[in-house]
Amino acid sequence: MSGPLADSYDLAVLDLDGVVYIGASAVDGAVDALAAARAAGMHLAFVTNNAARSPQDVAAHLTRLGIHADPADVVTSAQAAARLVADEVPAGSAVYVIGGPGLHDALRERGLVPVTDLSTDAVAVVQGYGPDMPWHQVIDGALLVKRGLPWVATNTDLTVPTPHGPGPGNGTLVDLVSTFAGREPRVAGKPQPPLYEETLARVGGVRPLVVGDRLDTDIDGAHAVGWDSVLVMSGVTTLPDLASLPAPGRPTYVGADVGILTALGDGGWTGAVRENQLVIHGSGDLHGWWQAAASALWDHLDSGGQPATTTGCTPGSVNP
Repeated sequence: MSGPLADSYDLAVLDLDGVVYIGASAVDGAVDALAAARAAGMHLAFVTNNAARSPQDVAAHLTRLGIHADPADVVTSAQAAARLVADEVPAGSAVYVIGGPGLHDALRERGLVPVTDLSTDAVAVVQGYGPDMPWHQVIDGALLVKRGLPWVATNTDLTVPTPHGPGPGNGTLVDLVSTFAGREPRVAGKPQPPLYEETLARVGGVRPLVVGDRLDTDIDGAHAVGWDSVLVMSGVTTLPDLASLPAPGRPTYVGADVGILTALGDGGWTGAVRENQLVIHGSGDLHGWWQAAASALWDHLDSGGQPATTTGCTPGSVNP
């Protein structure tokens, strides 16, 4: 990395959980880092696979954390799904919803009529996460899917964060409907391109950069749409995950957190693998440490085919 990423990209496409906040609290440093990125000229788009919350709710949550966000800065998989449905059916059509209020709002925005009554003349089905959704909505929607109606899923995430740990996500119910109906849906959310395309259409930008903490949704999604990406290590991805990550799934950049967007670049760290053990020397900021570690791990994996050991490596410290 040469110079701040904010100088090279005009739109940061930000995942939320693990990047901007974790649970009810902002990631350490995220409030100041995002303010600095915006001051440097970057547009910020807050992008989520969660279809249950409206952009207004997400923006209000971010504002309470101290992060300035308007509803127009938030893009959800419900909005991307509604666009896919609107491309297939006439304006004013009834669309059966397996999901929560976020989907209802997104469909209305597209001039469609959300319904949850099997007796209506629904011409399509859209499915997303809805924590308070009654079981009959799943059953009735599955019946319509089996009849062959166009079917769009907001995402296929198998888990969803809860205060008690990961719980079953929208993907588990999508699999249930798919098994019953013998069909697969069109998918709007990450890692598929529609959510990113929706983000660019709504927020604008010429050089977007995906910022995420998950390899299977954020980084794979960036690859799917052909955009550069930065993996931040403030969420679920670990050092051993980097050690075993093959070239096709790698991000363009690696950083400790969203502060990477305005970091100047720190070349004070060097990394190597000796006797299959990652070794880090030098000093500098955490972004530089992670970049040195990733580079050494990937060089070793590419040359030898086996991941290096990372035992005893603590981010920001020397590992002789």
